[in-house]
Amino acid sequence: EKLHISEPSNAYDFGQIVNAVNANKDKAACADLLTITDPKKMPLLLSNKLEGEILLIFIRSLEHYVAGKDPGLVYQHLFYLSKAERFKVVLALLSKNEKEEVQQLFDLLSENHSDQYSLEDLESLKKVYEL
Repeated sequence: EKLHISEPSNAYDFGQIVNAVNANKDKAACADLLTITDPKKMPLLLSNKLEGEILLIFIRSLEHYVAGKDPGLVYQHLFYLSKAERFKVVLALLSKNEKEEVQQLFDLLSENHSDQYSLEDLESLKKVYEL
């Protein structure tokens, strides 16, 4: 059954939705969540709960459902995700294949231009993601 996604009002609600989405590997529902959630709120909503699995379902959802429609939103999410607690730890634990998935999303963003970021912005964010 399709998860009903509404905008989370706090870190607890956000965590519950993320856990449900991740348990079902529901990339479409995750994309809905990321589309209605203000990227600036991500570090706060994630609190200290960022995990590799969560980062990856965000990356996959953004790549499959959001990048083609709204590359600017994807850039914003990647930017604010990098400000989340535990980001560096999670990044360090990604496998080579998982890092390649992150790279693919950045490649999509450089193909689908947006007035919300320049190629220089993208390059400096790639460095933050150690790509």
